[in-house]
Amino acid sequence: MNTISQLHWTSASRSHVGLVRELNEDSFLELPERGIWAVADGMGGHSFGDYASQTVVNGLAELKPADNLAASLRDARLRIQMANKSLRSEAAARDTHIIGSTVVVLMASERQCGYLWAGDSRIYLYRNGKLRQLTRDHSQLEELKMRGGLSEEDAAMHPLRNMITRAVGAADVLDIDQESVEVSDGDMFLLCSDGLSNAVSETDICGAMAPGDCAQASDMLIALALDGGGRDNITVVVVRASGEGETIEMTSLNPAL
Repeated sequence: MNTISQLHWTSASRSHVGLVRELNEDSFLELPERGIWAVADGMGGHSFGDYASQTVVNGLAELKPADNLAASLRDARLRIQMANKSLRSEAAARDTHIIGSTVVVLMASERQCGYLWAGDSRIYLYRNGKLRQLTRDHSQLEELKMRGGLSEEDAAMHPLRNMITRAVGAADVLDIDQESVEVSDGDMFLLCSDGLSNAVSETDICGAMAPGDCAQASDMLIALALDGGGRDNITVVVVRASGEGETIEMTSLNPAL
């Protein structure tokens, strides 16, 4: 009988206000012992972005252990919907049009990960030296790309590049996307706000992930985004799945810069 070895999950996270903004409206969750990670980015240009992202993350932090991944994802969806309702009520009470936040959540169970998202915060998978974006941005720019005829160079300068089409708190009805992926030994995941993905190329992200150390990758990614101008808040959560017999030593860190 074949026995599937259990994976050991480690992670590290960093968040930086950047070089332009005065307030960090990003929030994150890092719970490797429970197999839960998240990044939320309060909507820039709207009131109370920091409150919005923290409301989303606080709700996810209250998740109870579930029997399986499907149940965990179902509970996470419920928490996000509860945050959406809360933010809609808060906006009405404050006579504000939107108090909103993006969200991206990664959940691990045995050798599978599920992920949820709304907005343009992202999850990448780094495997065997290659980087793959798992999420698809909910943005007007992404919709234009899907229709074709828009180059990466044009996209980088497009006036709609920062306009998202979904967020927690943006509408009474929130549509949350969900997918899953089988996990292999040594897989690494990157959760990030757009302050990282807009400032750092996928080639440079690959270079930061290549050594396989979560803390080192997190530090390097923040530094790269700052070198790229640091025009937005920057948040990264790097996660690694280690199989039996791997000797690389990593620690779970959770400092905020």
